[in-house]
This record gives sequence, C-alpha cells and structure tokens, in this order.
Amino acid sequence: MRIPMKGFTKLTPLNEALSQLLEHTKPPTLEAERIILEQALGRVLAEDVVAPFDIPPFNRSAVDGYAVRAEDTFGASPSNPAVLSLRTEVIEAGMPPKFVLGENEAVEIYTGAPLPKGADAVVMAENAVKENAKLHVLSPVSPWQNVSRKGEDFEKGQVALRRGHLLQPWDIGVLASFNLSEVQVLRRVKAAVMATGSELIPPGGRLEEGKIIDSSRPLVKAFLEASGCEPIDLGIAPDDLREVANLIRRVLSEADFVVVIGGTSVGKRDLVPEAVKSLKPTLYVHGLSIKPGKPTGFAVVSEKPVFMLSGYPVAALVGFEAIIKPWLHRKCGLPAALRPKAKAKLARRVASTPGVRDFLRVKLVKKNETLYAEPLRLTGSGLLSSITEADALLIIPEEVEGYDEGAEVEVEILNLDAVI
Repeated sequence: MRIPMKGFTKLTPLNEALSQLLEHTKPPTLEAERIILEQALGRVLAEDVVAPFDIPPFNRSAVDGYAVRAEDTFGASPSNPAVLSLRTEVIEAGMPPKFVLGENEAVEIYTGAPLPKGADAVVMAENAVKENAKLHVLSPVSPWQNVSRKGEDFEKGQVALRRGHLLQPWDIGVLASFNLSEVQVLRRVKAAVMATGSELIPPGGRLEEGKIIDSSRPLVKAFLEASGCEPIDLGIAPDDLREVANLIRRVLSEADFVVVIGGTSVGKRDLVPEAVKSLKPTLYVHGLSIKPGKPTGFAVVSEKPVFMLSGYPVAALVGFEAIIKPWLHRKCGLPAALRPKAKAKLARRVASTPGVRDFLRVKLVKKNETLYAEPLRLTGSGLLSSITEADALLIIPEEVEGYDEGAEVEVEILNLDAVI
C-alpha cells in the first residue's frame, strides 16, 4: 500500500510535545525480582537496603603500628619518648585478641586487625622504636586516632540505599559488605523495537544492489540498553501497513512501549504514521520542531507510548534524546544520565531556523587554554560519521536564530578526551 506524498502541515514544539506525552501516559508497573549481586549493576532497587550489622563490626586498626592507650602517650616527643611495655603478641587481621591491654602497655598490630580491649588508639610504626621488650613512642596520639571505629561506615539499622536508586559499581561493594549475594530490583522497562523498510537488511546479511544495512535499529537498541531498558527486538518489518499495525498491536501486551524506526516521513512508502493511526490512539503527534529528526512522532495506544523515529541514524538518535529519554526519566524513574557540559567559543558563525531546536555536532579544539567549538561541515541526518567525529553537541534553542563567530556557547560533551 502506498500513501500519497504530503508535507508536514504543522510541527509541534518539543516542550509542548513532551508535556502532552507525559499527560497522556502512565508509569509502567515494574514488578520486583530477585537477582544475583553480580548482575545488579545498573539496576534499580525495589526496596530500601538496611545495614544488617555495624560496619566495621569492631574497632579496627587503620594503620600498621602499635595499639596503645592514648593517655599513655601524651607528651611524647623524639627527645622525650613515652616508654611502654611491649607485649609479645602480634595482632593480625582476622585474629581477635584474647587479652586486655593494660596501663603503659603496647602491642604490635596490623591494618584491619581488631583492637584489644583497653586500647583506644594506634601509634604508626614510623612514630615508634622497638628496643628489647620496650616501645619508645616518639609522637602522642589522641583517643581513637588511626582507628576505624565500630559502625563508623554503616550503623546497624541504617538505611544505606533507598528504593528507586540506580545501582553503581560502589553500591555493589556496599551490598557485598552486608553479606548479600542477591538483591531485590525492579524489572527492566521493556521496549519493543522494530525497523521498517523492504530495502533493509540486518547487519551480517547478504549485500544486494539497492539494499541498505539496518544500522538505526542496533543504535536505538544500544541507547535503550544504556538507559536501563530491556529491548524486545522485532527485527525488520516490510513496507506493509497492516503488518506493521498488527506487530505493534500484538507486542503492546508484552512491552511497556514501542519504538518504530523508519517509514515516518512523508514519502509514498512512509506507512508507519497511518499504521499507528489505525490503532485508534488517544494521542497522536507527528512532526517535531527539531533538527535533525523532524519526522519524529508518537502516539498513545492503550495508555502506552508508540514512538516513531526517523530511519536515518543521526535523526533517530536525536529523536531518542529529545523525546524518549526524557519520558523514561520522568515517567519510568530511570536516570537522566546527563552529559557533562563545557563553555566554548564558536569557531565560525552558525545559523538556525527560528522555532526549531537544532542539535548541532561540533569538534572541540583547545587553543591557548581556550576551548573552541568548530561545527562539522557534513551534518546530514544519515551520516553516522557526524557523530563519531563530533566531540560535543551544541543545542540551539527555538528562540535563537544562530550564533556569531566568537560567541560563548554551552556544549554537551560526547568525547571527554577532547576537554581533558
């Protein structure tokens, strides 16, 4: 089936489109699931995590040296050392002492080892001299100096990590320190992804004249995975309105939202908008005031979003950044994953269409400690090299008609090496 070619009669401003999307969709219900700790990185906690015991569980030495009573070292100096009796025992990590340290006594102790009862400080090895059965302390220590006290990291009953927290590498260390081998997390948001176009072949497929390798679907899947979603890959659908509509209808019962890539513009084979409209959406927006990515759109079907992205990879990326990522953050609680930003001077003048939010790709160059942004010459929405060669994005707001050469602008960093 062919659709008559027609242009966009109206482009919806991005902020207005996002506002409508948020108003007409509900957060997906994300059930809890228990997974092993090794698989928990990047997952979202389903419940508060409470410290089951004190960490550290006992007073322990933070250095190699000698456990002492702090008051026995007061006034010590190299010229007038405090002389203590040195016990014969040596306390190592994992060896709880079975004695009480007495007045004017010291005992050799290693990092991580538990302090004996009676001791309340540790003299560093370099601040003491052993001589027979005596220890000459050359510098005083205050109570609890060089000691990691019981519960100073986490106290028993303390909420260490909150529900809804995205687990980072250091959080895995916290959970492991609580002797946890499993953790309760929310299931991932499920995103069904399909590309459309009879001209497409999957990566690794047989190359034929006139065919195009589908790079946009793997790109979008990667962005979804990086955002914390679980992609459901529907592969490549042919240019068939009913088949595309049926695929969307069927997968909506399993997925939390759908992303359709390609077939979203105004050509005769751009069937996706009509296929989506045939599903009787409660909200339908097609054509956004962004560049690249004007054919981006979305609909709400059965209270779930169906996103329509351009088949061109860079335009698909911008569509994802502009509308899908904010929705995932605002409605699904997934992290915004904000990029670092930097100030730079424009190396040449750039123009922008009023009323359109422009996502400009730039190179970054440092000259005499000043950072310059050089807009790329080739910026077609189908040119992946315009992203791989870019160091940053310059997002030009709708109300700005461009920037003059030398203007100071704020850019979002894509390549940190360019600013280090």
